[in-house]
Amino acid sequence: MSISTSYYFDQAVRQMGDLQTSIAKTQTQISTGQQLTRPSDNPDKVNAISRLNSAIARQDSYASTLTTVSDRLKTEETGIKSASDAMTRVKELALQAANDTLAPADRANIAAEMQSIRADLYALAATRDVNGQYLFSGTKAGQQPFSNGSSGSTVYQGDQTGIQVSVGDQRKLTINRPGNQVFSGVVRDNGASSTQAGFFQVLDDLAGSVKQSDHNGMQRGLGEIDQLNSGLSDALAHNGAGQNVVDSQKALIDDTKLRLQTTLSALADTDYTEAITRLQKQTLGLEAAQSTFAKTSSLNLFNFLK
Repeated sequence: MSISTSYYFDQAVRQMGDLQTSIAKTQTQISTGQQLTRPSDNPDKVNAISRLNSAIARQDSYASTLTTVSDRLKTEETGIKSASDAMTRVKELALQAANDTLAPADRANIAAEMQSIRADLYALAATRDVNGQYLFSGTKAGQQPFSNGSSGSTVYQGDQTGIQVSVGDQRKLTINRPGNQVFSGVVRDNGASSTQAGFFQVLDDLAGSVKQSDHNGMQRGLGEIDQLNSGLSDALAHNGAGQNVVDSQKALIDDTKLRLQTTLSALADTDYTEAITRLQKQTLGLEAAQSTFAKTSSLNLFNFLK
């Protein structure tokens, strides 16, 4: 079977074209750092890479949420600690006022300081996050948690609903605590019945008892102050638990991202050592093919007859 000159030339051109295409592909892999230069190179691998990129993006979203939650919890912690410090001062003043040797004028000054601290606590209850949302209003984050009513009483305007956010594929975290749980009131036993007294009502009643030198009221107020402090302590413990969850989830997300990125790198990234070695082989192959073609294409019957 004889091979025509045209067929030989076509085969040689096709072979060199394939080699040039392979070289161009390898050069692209080296310059971009990516194994796949187009989706058709390996559809299954492209799908796997897409899934891994989606998983990494999801972890990035969780990490961003955790940063926001962490900032919120730290702001909340500062507010609660400040409130706890203020309540410590209120108790000191209440103990001082309960001294029988104190003059009415001195108690009036103590009551005035208590009312000033009460105003500070009211402001702390209205603490906002970086977005201007109230921390202690439940899901009614745009509404101030406490309001002074027309009767002079302070009422809670938020709700009891917790705000949950996803901080992992299988993990949600409640990021708020209703204001009437942080600034919780007390139950007063009136003998035949009991009544609920809110946080700020307790402070108002205590200041009033001090101003009027009402020793029974002051003694009752001292006991109730401890209950108010207990509510703040519980809120602080809840906040600390939330921050621990944030820290552990951050560590878990970092580990998960590292694992995903390692898998992605193995699938998508160019192995430079292998690619450069392959490029050298392909270049040598093309040079050899070109040299062989140049030599054989110049041969004809007259060369053999010389």
